[in-house]
Amino acid sequence: MKELQNLDLQKYSDQLGTMILEYAPKLALALATLIIGLWIISMILKGMGRVLEKRNVDPSLAPFLRSLFGILLRLMLLVSVIGMVGVEMTSFVAILGAAGLAVGLAMQGTLQNFAGGVMILLFKPFKVGDVIDAAGYLGSVREIQIFNTILNTPDNKRIIIPNGSLAGSSMTNFSSESTRRVDWTFGIGYGDDYDKAKSVLEKYIGEDERIMKDPAPFIALSALADSSVNIVVRVWVNPSDYWGVFFDMNERVYKGFAQEGLNIPFPQMDVHLHQNT
Repeated sequence: MKELQNLDLQKYSDQLGTMILEYAPKLALALATLIIGLWIISMILKGMGRVLEKRNVDPSLAPFLRSLFGILLRLMLLVSVIGMVGVEMTSFVAILGAAGLAVGLAMQGTLQNFAGGVMILLFKPFKVGDVIDAAGYLGSVREIQIFNTILNTPDNKRIIIPNGSLAGSSMTNFSSESTRRVDWTFGIGYGDDYDKAKSVLEKYIGEDERIMKDPAPFIALSALADSSVNIVVRVWVNPSDYWGVFFDMNERVYKGFAQEGLNIPFPQMDVHLHQNT
């Protein structure tokens, strides 16, 4: 009995030794291929980045192309390494397909974000550097990734928005056009000289070099409101000058109207008391 056990143990030891001798070189070669392959892929992606930069590829498209190309290369390397170990590729592909289906069902939202990223980069509703209002956030586009878009808000907060929601909802791009219109409504009191108010506003507009002459500025009486005569003013500026022009004109009118004898009215109510006798 003891001799039989020794024979079985010897048999298993021989089989283990044979397997080690057979598979050890394959495992070593596969591991070396994996390490060297990853290093080569890293070099390829770096070279690809330099080529895209030299050819002035859209900054929003370059990171996406590098990421997608890197995923494809790593997947090809993984398949090659598994084949070198001796795994039957037909079985592996079947297992990979089943796993892919399960992962796809579990990651529907992620795949939706991926598709959204592709749509954004193909149709380009915005690019890196644009100021957009989307998904309830206003900010400058810092980076467009495969699954997310990163914004920087005016108060320097970083907002990460899934591309699926961006591609499937409305947004406002404040940087897509070369000009923007600035609108104000200024009120003067009843009895004030409207022609003088219009002349003063034309003077302020003419003194601001950031305001374009073409299209011409527009000034008109817009409404006879309850407490004021409202004057609408519309001018065109470069997008980068929008807020500077807007705030400066508000301050100029507030300080200048008083010096010109023009009143900026505020809502008020007259109360009459009647005494019963």
